[in-house]
Amino acid sequence: MELVDRLLQGEQQALARLITRVERDNSDVPDIMKQIYSRIGRSHVIGITGPPGAGKSSLVDKLTAIYRANGKSVGIIAVDPTSPFTGGAVLGDRIRMQQHYLDSDVFIRSMATRGSHGGLPRTARSVIKLMDAFGKDIVLVETVGVGQTEIDIVEAADTVVVILVPEAGDAVQTMKAGLLEIADVFVVNKADREGAENMAVELETMLHMSPKQKWWEVPVVLTQAVNNVGIDKLHEHIVRHYQVTTESGNLQSRRKQQRRAELLETIEQRVRAMVEQHLHKDGELLDCLVRVEQGEQDPYTACDQILSSQTFLETWKREIAED
Repeated sequence: MELVDRLLQGEQQALARLITRVERDNSDVPDIMKQIYSRIGRSHVIGITGPPGAGKSSLVDKLTAIYRANGKSVGIIAVDPTSPFTGGAVLGDRIRMQQHYLDSDVFIRSMATRGSHGGLPRTARSVIKLMDAFGKDIVLVETVGVGQTEIDIVEAADTVVVILVPEAGDAVQTMKAGLLEIADVFVVNKADREGAENMAVELETMLHMSPKQKWWEVPVVLTQAVNNVGIDKLHEHIVRHYQVTTESGNLQSRRKQQRRAELLETIEQRVRAMVEQHLHKDGELLDCLVRVEQGEQDPYTACDQILSSQTFLETWKREIAED
C-alpha cells in the first residue's frame, strides 16, 4: 500500500491518514497492520493516567519538552472521553501543548473513547503501532482517567505513570488495589497544595506493604507541572524504569503478555462479528437468539448449540478460507 510506504519513509501526512483509517475501522486496517508489523517494537510507550483535573496534559507537555531537548522524537495520543472534534473541556487542555504543534518531531493526535470503559479506545493500540512504525522514539498516551477498570493502558504501555493530586487522598483507599497493580511510577501533582507530602508518604507505605515486583521499587514523585517543578525527577524515573525492564528481560515478558492479550481480543472480535453477521442468515442461530431473548433458554446452552452446529462451523470455515 502506497500510504504505508510513505509512512515508513517518514511522511506525517501518511501517518495522519492511516490513523484516520484505523479510527474508522476501515476494511483495510488488518492489511495495514500486517505491513508495518516488522517495523514496530522500537518506541518507548508511556501511559499517563489519573483522574480528571490531575494535570495530565500539563505533565505530558513538560515531559515532551524534556524529550525534545534530548533529541527524541515524540508521538502523543490524547484520549478524549467525548469526541476529538468537540473542542470540549478535555481538548481545551491540549492548548497547553500548543508550543509543540509547530515542531515537526512531535505528532499529536486526539482520540475519542467511543464507549470504551478501560480508559483507551479499542483502536488506540493500532495507533501506537503506527507511531512506532513511523519512527517515534517516545509515544506518550494520555488516558481518560483512573479506576478499577483502568487496565487497557497496561496492555499497551511499557511504563505506566499514575498521576494523583492531594485532594484524591481519600479516594486512594477505595481504588488502591487497581492503582498498585498498574503503576510503575506514581506522581503527586500540584504538590504545592496542602496534603501532598502526607499523600506521598501514604502511597510509599502502601507500596512497601504490597510491592508490585522485586526488581522494581515503584517511586513516588512530587511535582508541580505548571511551575515545572519535579519534572526532571519524573523523567529520570521513567527512563530508569525502561532501562531496568529492558536489562532484566521484563520488558520482553510484558510485551509477550500484551501480544497474547491482543491476539485473544482479535479472535474474540472476529468471532463476534461473524456470529452477528450470520444471525439473520442462519435459522438455527436465530432461533437460539430468540429463545435466549425470551428467557426460554440460558445463554450457556445456546452457546454450546451454536458452537456445535455443523452448518455454522462449515460456513465459518469456508469464509475464513475465502479471506
